[in-house]
Amino acid sequence: MAPEDLRIALVSGNYNYVRDGANQALNRLVGFLLRQGCKVRTYSPTVEHPAFPATGDLVSLPSIAAPGRPEYRLPLGLTRAVRKDLEAFAPNIVHIASPDISAHRAVSWARKRKIPAVASVHTRFETYLAYYHLELLEPTVRAALRRLYLRCDALLVPAESTAAVLRAQRMNRNIAIWSRGVDRTQFNPERRSLEWRRSLGIGDDELVVAFLGRIVMEKGLDVFAAVHDELTAMGVPHKVLVIGEGPARPWFEKALPGGIFVGHQEKDDLARALASADIFLNPSITETFGNVTLEAMACELPVVAAAATGATNLVRDGETGTLAEPGDIAALAAAIAAYAADPELRARHGAAGLAFAKTQDWDVINGAVLKTYIRAIERRERLSRMQG
Repeated sequence: MAPEDLRIALVSGNYNYVRDGANQALNRLVGFLLRQGCKVRTYSPTVEHPAFPATGDLVSLPSIAAPGRPEYRLPLGLTRAVRKDLEAFAPNIVHIASPDISAHRAVSWARKRKIPAVASVHTRFETYLAYYHLELLEPTVRAALRRLYLRCDALLVPAESTAAVLRAQRMNRNIAIWSRGVDRTQFNPERRSLEWRRSLGIGDDELVVAFLGRIVMEKGLDVFAAVHDELTAMGVPHKVLVIGEGPARPWFEKALPGGIFVGHQEKDDLARALASADIFLNPSITETFGNVTLEAMACELPVVAAAATGATNLVRDGETGTLAEPGDIAALAAAIAAYAADPELRARHGAAGLAFAKTQDWDVINGAVLKTYIRAIERRERLSRMQG
């Protein structure tokens, strides 16, 4: 099967209305697929003023604001108009990118027509529950995820560490790796600016520990703040640079007195802010990959991170950074203190991280998704022939 034979219906809970690593990866994937000659049509909630323009054709799904998080939209399924649009588009594969009601309906629609469906896993949603004190719901959420993913022909995950978790949870046996690349024309060490640091009141020799991402509690803000407190108690001079915006910013500002908050940054400004730090600290355990971690490595920063699925596939402990058990404040602080005391170690791990980032080519990575689509279609066709 040739790429130009593919007709892909992509169903996502967030394609471009709020910017995050997952939907930026989806837009980049769609751009790659269109360049290969594939036909792609995306179905997702839309808003009047999205965070960035959508790549390719976008059909709006009905949705409501998420309770407590109104910046996000909850899809409400597939309306008659959407189903009619799907029928007219006539996809030969359906790709779901978020485990919501529209994804369930899309998989049911595909199975009824004997069209293969694949799911990409971008976030470990069950890990979010702890941040909202809803741990008792985790078995229920995991069971719902398993029901959805077992109905798919294949899963796409960003790293083998995530695949291992999903296999252990019996989500699906057919799991392929869809990693993430990094735009090195944007993220690179040359973006570092001492002048920009000075404009924020940061001295040339001061150690800067960076946070990058949406400022929401599930990114491990409590752990980040506790590590800062531990470093202060240890007498390790440092400054905290927070890059990003989000609803938990007031909490984070209160927890990090003296922290430098530069808000949401984009493109060259984002790369400059990240490259102008000295160490990247990522305590999150909710990511399946950790795009920001790879971006920090491309900027030649050593990474200190929780040993979770978003980091273990990227950070080589003792080589490109340091991993610690999730929530281990003392270990995370000790890692930063070691880098503060040894600039040579910091430089060596940063250089090793940069070397790894240079190997992450987007087109090669997205090519793996294309191959997964083709395998799923051909497997479904073989089964149909066997069943007569």
